[in-house]
Amino acid sequence: MNRYEIIIFWSDEDLAFIADVPELPGCMAHGDTHEAALTEAKNAMSLWLETAQSVGWTVPKARGGRLLFA
Repeated sequence: MNRYEIIIFWSDEDLAFIADVPELPGCMAHGDTHEAALTEAKNAMSLWLETAQSVGWTVPKARGGRLLFA
């Protein structure tokens, strides 16, 4: 689980740090601090992976490196 990239950024709109896990579609979390957002992202990742396995979704393989965006 810990090999998925997590992108954390501040959102003025939400007044919170947002943690996005781009390799797990829809897997995001937020927190009042960078650390809180990271903790919540780890919880969200666990739930995402648990749900994916229980319903038979294909679990994406962690790329283990930085993602490239165009």
